[in-house]
Amino acid sequence: MGVPPRERSRARGRVGAGGTLHAPASVPTPARHQRRGALHPGAWWLWALALGTAATRTTNPLLLALLVAVSAYVVVTRRPHAPWSRSYGAFVKLALAVLLVRLLFTTLLGSPIPGTHTLLTLPEVPLPDWAQGIRLGGRVTAEGLTFALYDAMKLATLLICVGAANALANPSRLLKSLPGALYEMGVAVVVALTFAPNLIADVHRLRAARRLRGRPDRGVRGLLQVGLPVLEGALERSVALAAAMDARGYGRTAQVPARVRRTTAALTLGGLLGVCAGTYGLLTAAGGTYGIPVLLAGVAAAVAGLWLGGRRTVRTRYRPDRWDARAWLVTASGATVAALLFLAAARDPAALHPGVIPLTAPTLPLWPAAAVLVGLLPAFVTPAPDPVSTKEPS
Repeated sequence: MGVPPRERSRARGRVGAGGTLHAPASVPTPARHQRRGALHPGAWWLWALALGTAATRTTNPLLLALLVAVSAYVVVTRRPHAPWSRSYGAFVKLALAVLLVRLLFTTLLGSPIPGTHTLLTLPEVPLPDWAQGIRLGGRVTAEGLTFALYDAMKLATLLICVGAANALANPSRLLKSLPGALYEMGVAVVVALTFAPNLIADVHRLRAARRLRGRPDRGVRGLLQVGLPVLEGALERSVALAAAMDARGYGRTAQVPARVRRTTAALTLGGLLGVCAGTYGLLTAAGGTYGIPVLLAGVAAAVAGLWLGGRRTVRTRYRPDRWDARAWLVTASGATVAALLFLAAARDPAALHPGVIPLTAPTLPLWPAAAVLVGLLPAFVTPAPDPVSTKEPS
């Protein structure tokens, strides 16, 4: 019995060389779905940096813990299944190490905060006269440790927010979205940012292999025997990256007139100086009148310089990421958190900076806490990552 022509045409669309079944061209593959629904990586970085900026405006441990919880919830719900997205745990461990180191230094070297609640007294080492202001040992007070804890939590929260950006934003897609003038600098930054996630993935893979072989994977011995293959893999990856960049013409620039190069350098340098001066004016009381105009002028000059500098870069973009409404919502949520905490720090500094003398328990201010919860918006407006398929291909 013959096959109808329509069925033969469908079969030709599904069967490839060697009898391998393929989806028809009109049916989108899962990779296309993921690409079409993925958020712009720049939006994730702006959201995370805005949360980190909000963390610099307070030392209240309850607000800082709430910022960490907000970033962690968004990472857990929207982190893609990729090797570079596993770096969030490493940043959390780094933040905990910062807390421990700061508390250890305060215990050993003392604190400038005077206190009356003595926790313990260490043997004090006498120092020469030229080392005045520094001591080794002595009294360790609860006020000094509390002040050090509050200050270290601010830096730890900033590190965790940066870790959230690393876990959510695809570094290769972020590189494609940079302006042409920043392409070479962006390549260096992306390579540096992807080194840690790849290193962590190599460590997990080698430790799993050693466990399967019945060899120790913990302790000093396991660390030494895993470290050499990890460094070897990093060297091989760097050599392969250098060969790939050379084959793709990395570093080749177009010929532009000398006056264009000088104008580009002047606009970029002047714009960056204007941004710094305008930011300083906004952060100080004396520069409130000129801060915003200088900042806007600096941003305009820097954008013009980047646009002129992009003419030297000979490259094209294949399927560039679009900055859609969801990217605006994610960026606006982070900017709203930062702006409201700036306002709260100006109106009620005592709530955002609890004192340690006298030593009292910190309280959670209500409307700054509600402002921090605005940062949860990306968990509801962005698409969920595709689940990992556990079925074997038929």
